[in-house]
Amino acid sequence: MSADFLLQLLLQVWLPIALLVAAGGLWVRYRPRFPAETLRVNLNRLVVDVFAPPLLFALSAQAEISRELLTVPALTIAGILISFALLYPLLFHSPLGRGLRRETRAAILLAGCFGNVLFMGYPTLTFLYGDIGGSYAAFADVLAATPLVWTFGVWIATRLGHEGGQGHSLLRTMLSLPPIWGFVLGFAVNLSGLEVEPLVKAAKFMGQATIPIMLFTLGLSIPWRDLRPTRPVLAAVTVKLLLAPVLVYLLARAGFGELRPAQTAAILEVAMPTMLMAASFADRFGLDVRAAALTASWSSLAFLITLPAWIAFLGR
Repeated sequence: MSADFLLQLLLQVWLPIALLVAAGGLWVRYRPRFPAETLRVNLNRLVVDVFAPPLLFALSAQAEISRELLTVPALTIAGILISFALLYPLLFHSPLGRGLRRETRAAILLAGCFGNVLFMGYPTLTFLYGDIGGSYAAFADVLAATPLVWTFGVWIATRLGHEGGQGHSLLRTMLSLPPIWGFVLGFAVNLSGLEVEPLVKAAKFMGQATIPIMLFTLGLSIPWRDLRPTRPVLAAVTVKLLLAPVLVYLLARAGFGELRPAQTAAILEVAMPTMLMAASFADRFGLDVRAAALTASWSSLAFLITLPAWIAFLGR
């Protein structure tokens, strides 16, 4: 792996992300008249209610399903479930999580299970595989990460994060989330065969605001004055970036033998850092936003080291 390769990876993948997150941090420091807490809550609501639904509609409406591509979401789902299986007993049934509030444990659990498969996965896999890499990222998101985060993730937030599930049924909570409807409507259009290209383009245009707003919001959420990671946060980062991808790699080798690009891309997706929506998701369901943002920031930072290692190991 050449120095030029690493430089281009840094410039094309990490630089835009770092600048937007830093902008959020600078807002906290230099715009005290506009409280970051209030701005973060309003931006989170804006993303969930306005910008994320059309983005998910566009992605699911355009997805072209093939057998090879389906291995990507299958392995991505395996990675999410493996992360949960490793982290749940650590955070809820071991000394590691003792003394933490339910809201904190659930926030760290969510951050350790769900990765940034689209917003960081797309530029990374496109850089490594070309145009087909974008399809790998889209399939990992549309058929794995997005459905699970708005179903299984909602269950974690409402059932594990709060005593009594905040007084709402899981089904009612899910049906009240606009991203769910955007995702479902997109697949309905996809399966119907209707020609709605102008609508998909309009939805994609609206959804483009999701990524920069969420990155900026992450910058607002990070506790910049106290970035020391706790042991539970470090455990979640270790599972997310190392243990879960290793187990998915072993699973893929057992199931497929010699790995093809789709399978290696899926392993890289499992090895992505915490999803950008971690802090927004925690805020939406009343979890510990600071713990989610801290896990997201440390996993993104450690990703600078683990991604080149995974690329070298997988032979990309």
